[in-house]
Amino acid sequence: MEHRGGRRTRAERDAVTVEIGYALCSAAFAAAVLFAAVAGPAYVFGLAGGARGTLVGAGTTVAAAVFVVRVVSVLVRFRRSARPGRTGTDA
Repeated sequence: MEHRGGRRTRAERDAVTVEIGYALCSAAFAAAVLFAAVAGPAYVFGLAGGARGTLVGAGTTVAAAVFVVRVVSVLVRFRRSARPGRTGTDA
């Protein structure tokens, strides 16, 4: 999908758009699940201020990190598979 000096076709632009959407949606889902897994017990068990704050802070940090890593990994994998002469599979 790397065009040096050339324009991308409509299909290539659409593929990039779909891949970005997939990366963002799957990253948001993974981040939400991990946030709930880490911070959820603070609310389920009714923990007090300090413990609740720690779990919510840790959940937020983990969720943000997972979001970024997921988006980057999906887009890097897409870019590698879109190179000319590649079949999209890594051997």
